[in-house]
Formats: sequence, structure tokens, C-alpha cells
Amino acid sequence: MNKSIDFAAVRANFPRAMRKPWLAASEYVPFNVHSIQALQDYAQAKSQARGSYGFGFTKELQAEAKQHFADLINASADEIAFVQSTTDGENLIVAGLDLAKRGGNVVIDDLHFEASKHLYSRLQEEGAIELRIVEHKGWRTSAADYAKHVDKNTQLVSIALVSQINGFLADVKQISQLAHDHGAWLFADIIQAAGNTPIDVQAMGIDFAATSTYKWLMGDSGVGFLYVRRDLQEEVVKQTRYGMRQVKIERDFDFEPHSGAAIYEGTSSMAFVPGICAAHGVKYVANLGVDAIRAHAKPLTDRLQQELPGLGFRPLTPLDNPVPIVSFLSTGPIEDVQSKLDRAFGEPVVSFRNWYFRNAAGEREHVRGIRIGVSVYNNDDDIDQFLNALDN
Repeated sequence: MNKSIDFAAVRANFPRAMRKPWLAASEYVPFNVHSIQALQDYAQAKSQARGSYGFGFTKELQAEAKQHFADLINASADEIAFVQSTTDGENLIVAGLDLAKRGGNVVIDDLHFEASKHLYSRLQEEGAIELRIVEHKGWRTSAADYAKHVDKNTQLVSIALVSQINGFLADVKQISQLAHDHGAWLFADIIQAAGNTPIDVQAMGIDFAATSTYKWLMGDSGVGFLYVRRDLQEEVVKQTRYGMRQVKIERDFDFEPHSGAAIYEGTSSMAFVPGICAAHGVKYVANLGVDAIRAHAKPLTDRLQQELPGLGFRPLTPLDNPVPIVSFLSTGPIEDVQSKLDRAFGEPVVSFRNWYFRNAAGEREHVRGIRIGVSVYNNDDDIDQFLNALDN
């Protein structure tokens, strides 16, 4: 842990943290004072119409944001494109691979995000792919579980590097190796990992990845990042949409495109407000460092794992999981839990979520629980307040 970081000072940068606990970073991270100031500066400049596009989410700021994100995942800036969301990025990859033409199967697991489940379910309904689903065991999966589903006809394996259900960190390197051994590619949804978990796309064997910025990257909805491995650009992942954001020089009907992953960017104008938030958010994360963020959060999630079972909660997150997300099922009515927190805080402080698993009878069962996401602004006082609320 970087001892030069004063996390009490970091906490003071987040107005919400100074008012009431926010233990739902896995839902979104509240703005910090630097992002707020940047937005105010932009609003003031826009209200005065100062220049044309010389303010706001400038080309220089866009390039800086891409570089910060590339450094965060051990990629190059020319492997990064802006997208609207994680799901937008995954759709771009699926379209660019033209899975319907390739045929074969796609493998995902049931700890994946709902939008990904919807995407591949629809493709299966349309006859474009065969969808194979790896079911979790005890709220975790393994490469051995995937090995039962991946074969020579597998085109793509899509995983959540960190599950939005319980923060489970997938064994991405082994799953990637399995996919590559069978001639398939690996896509990773990294929205619950980027900014809180060390990511090395090269060492992990990730071919494509996408994230939004409103969670651990401390941005806002509307702008995210897409990673496309350099040697897979154009030849493997085709460009499927066209707009001026992809153009470097335009002379009448002669267009020179940008090089690198920028060719996958959208057809709409860049969203300046969430873009500004993304740029300042990823810079803030880069300045703190993911290792320091992780080290700060771990004692707090350890406390939750140790103390919540004594208050009637069953953990869904493995005890050895290194990610600052922990989820629990209540042994009593979940409505009672919500009532206790409402009485104590008067507003949301954690996420209440719906999950599914296969029970002992072999049926898919629906359960409701709580998901807690700890970030840089949280401290032991937040955990004390939360535990005391549940104990009353």
C-alpha cells in the first residue's frame, strides 16, 4: 500500500462520504470534488460560448483519458476506443466478429451480467449461435467448469472478470488459455474490476474487454472504454459502423480514418459531460493506484465477511476473494433488513439485488440479497454505522 496516500483526505473529496455512508460503489461511485469542479468549469464556458470546441471534452483530454485507461489495463492507447457502455462495447465485438456467419457456439456463465445473457440468448433464438451456459457452483466458477462446454466449435467465450452478483474474480488466465487452445476468443466485461482490481490484458490473455466509467472508474453513465487487441483489429473484428469520430482527415469524398481501435467508435457526437467525468475519474484512479485502492478496501471487506454472519447473513462471496465487493443472503426476511437500514439512514446505502441459482432439487431459484461495494472514501466508521444499524 502506498503510505503517502492520506485516505482521510481522499474521503473529504467525496461530499456524499462526508454526509452519510455509501457502501454501494458496485452500483455507482458518487462524484468527487475534482469532477464537480470540472463540470462547473465546462458549464460556465458553455454558457458563455467561449470558442467552438476548445473546451469541454477536448481531443487532448480524450487522448489523456485513453492513455490513463490503457495504462490501467496494460494496453496501448491505440487499442482503446470510446463506447457508450460496457454492453455497447460487447455488441460491437459480436457484430464485428459476425458470429452469425461463423456459426458455432458461445460460452458464458450464469454469474455474467444480464445484458450479456440477453445478447447471446437473442442470437441463439435467431439461430445465429448455440449458447452454452456454465452454471456456478457455490457462487463461483472454474476453468474446469468451462472445459465441459468449450470445444472446437466455440467462437467466443464471454465472461465477467468480476461478477456483478458477488464480486467473484474469474480465473481469467486459465479460461482464456482454454478458449485459445480451441481457436476461440475471450471477451471480458471489466466494469466491476477496472479501478479496483489489477488488470493486465496481456498476461490474462484477454482479447477484448469493455467497461463503463460510472462505477469504480469514478465517471458517469454514457461513456466507457473498449479494448481490442491490436492484431485482431480490422482483420478479425470488422468495422460495422461509420461516422466522423472515426475520421482523421476529410477531403470531399476522400476520408482518411484514424488508426487503431478508434475505428470502432460510435456514429454520434462525443458526449462531453460524461466524457469530462470519465477523463477526471480515470485520472483520479490512476493517481491513487489500483494496488493502494485495493489495499485500503480489503480490511473493510474483511470486517464485513467476519461480522455479518453473526448478524444473520450468509456470504455469497468467497472468503479469499480479493475484490472489494461482498454479497450476502439474509437468513430472515430481506424486507426487515431494508427497514432497518431505512430507519437508520433514510436513504440507500447498499444495493438490494435479485439473483438466481440451481437448488438441491435442480430448479432455478430466485433469491434477494445485499451487495456491498467498498471504495476509497469508506472507512471503519462507515462499517460501524452499517453494522450497528443491522444489529438494532
